[in-house]
Amino acid sequence: MALTGMQIYKLLPKTNCKDCGLPTCMAFAMQVAAKQKALTDCPHVSEESKSELSEASSPPMRLVKIGTGDATFEIGQETVMFRHDEKFHRPCGIAVRVKAKLSDDDAMKVVEKINGSVFDRVGQTLKVELCALEVDGVGDPASRAKKAADKSKVPIVIVGKDPAKIKAAAEAIKDKRPLLYGADASNIDALIEIASSCKCPLAVSAGSLEELADLTSKAKEKGVDDLVLSFDTKDMVKTLRSLTLARRAALRKNFRPLGYPALVEVLEGDAIDETVIASAFAAKYAGIVIIDNAEPWELLPIMVVIQNVYTDPQVPNTVDAKLYEIGSVTENSPVLFTTNFSLTYFSVEAEVERSKIPTFICVVETEGLGVLNAYAGDKISAEKVVKTIQEQKVAEKVKHRKLIIPGLLPIFRAEIEDTSEWKEVIIGPETAREIPGFLTSNWK
Repeated sequence: MALTGMQIYKLLPKTNCKDCGLPTCMAFAMQVAAKQKALTDCPHVSEESKSELSEASSPPMRLVKIGTGDATFEIGQETVMFRHDEKFHRPCGIAVRVKAKLSDDDAMKVVEKINGSVFDRVGQTLKVELCALEVDGVGDPASRAKKAADKSKVPIVIVGKDPAKIKAAAEAIKDKRPLLYGADASNIDALIEIASSCKCPLAVSAGSLEELADLTSKAKEKGVDDLVLSFDTKDMVKTLRSLTLARRAALRKNFRPLGYPALVEVLEGDAIDETVIASAFAAKYAGIVIIDNAEPWELLPIMVVIQNVYTDPQVPNTVDAKLYEIGSVTENSPVLFTTNFSLTYFSVEAEVERSKIPTFICVVETEGLGVLNAYAGDKISAEKVVKTIQEQKVAEKVKHRKLIIPGLLPIFRAEIEDTSEWKEVIIGPETAREIPGFLTSNWK
């Protein structure tokens, strides 16, 4: 039975110390009741209270940490079925497979490629989060695992079915806290023992959700609490259904044996198909997707899906409303303005950089709306633009009085010229991609 915030509050210290990251104990209690915080997040709760409330108040999906220190990846502790209900908290991580058939040198080249798979998009860093190291068929799995762990900048997933191989690899890098992936009914006892002795999280798979629940219950009984539900993609429809049912059982029914994050191994030879399938599972409840390829053209579509799905739908993506200097600007550099919607700003910034013409970008506060939406919603006006330019002291930066405005707002031209010192207002392009050609042709 779910506990109310008041029931939880009565068993808290009631000191409002803020050590949990929230302003009051009542606020913390409400978060615990909503399954958004664990009781253990309060460092001062008594052992008696923990005993009474821990199981009932813990989030329905366990938080699982892979790796250590700066190289830590977290999955789980999600609270909603649908993004619009609140938000998804921990983005799905891409794991690139390092195949067992590779030589040590070739395997390390793949690890280096994983390290280098880092991209910047609209102000956020996107990267491959995990290195999936196959050990079945490797002559010396301990040596391979040690070399990979030493070189990798991301946590390791040890992939295999042979308990002896997995044990050798896990013991070699147990201080890195890898995820052990490959437990099923045939090897569950051995892998539980390895996970327990090495204190590593364990990924468990089975032919059905009922069998999967039995295996996770068995692992928990033997002391392995950090578990991941794993699925292959041989039958995509079945897997999507299983992911949805497992999440619903955990979040809606509080069914603890399935209250763990999910891993999906994409087994598809064609790289394009692999990208599409991985993107689908990343959007539909997978905490980790394992793929074969690390080419940017394949990784970026998956990463963009993850970035979009795990963006908080209730909070606009914005940048600070201030004056940005792109390149080595001078007093003769062009000046343009745009809104503080992240995608709009970074699109403009990227195209200005591509033009090779140092430029001032004046960003106007529009509550995270793009140009047309801001205009339609009365969040931007010629008066507001003039005021923003004055507050940012743009006139002190340049000796000219030419202002480039978005091509979608030509109506602002006359009012800006009439009410400000910017007497030459130039109507710019309607889309960001036209900026390089426009600046090259119109700015001397």
